[in-house]
Amino acid sequence: MDAFECVTTKLDIREFSSKEVPREIKLKVLEAARLTGTGLNTQHWRFILIENKENLKKLAEDSTSGNWVANCNFAIIILTNPKYHFHLIDAGRVLQNMQLVAWNYSVGSGIFTGIEEDEFRKDFGIPQQLNVSAVIGFGYPIKKLTGKRKDRMPLNVLVRNEKYGISNKS
Repeated sequence: MDAFECVTTKLDIREFSSKEVPREIKLKVLEAARLTGTGLNTQHWRFILIENKENLKKLAEDSTSGNWVANCNFAIIILTNPKYHFHLIDAGRVLQNMQLVAWNYSVGSGIFTGIEEDEFRKDFGIPQQLNVSAVIGFGYPIKKLTGKRKDRMPLNVLVRNEKYGISNKS
């Protein structure tokens, strides 16, 4: 599918089938991460690939908002360097690229950011100088998704022309 179709049809999911995601797709998702731009080309993010079911359960246990991740096929922890004031923007850029590449192959995903930090760092060996920015869980959706029912506000509500308060006519 083309990039615009990926954006218009991708939905975050929290329920995954047991179907295994092929290694080639996982590598493409990681390659998309590697190729994502960063502020000043620092490439400061690091990634932890979680595939082992016990570690997926540990991810769920260490989260405050991601219990669903225990049932995904694999997950990626996104770490960023907070010494760069743009590190969270870079985290958003990389996670969106990974999600879109996965969706191109019909692999769904969901994110969470709520963690029990001390346990999380200990369980996954994360150094203090890196920020745990997000966790993305991936897998094939249980239900067929089309993304055709996205509940989004129209552009004329969201977009202003030249200055806030001036409605966009398009």
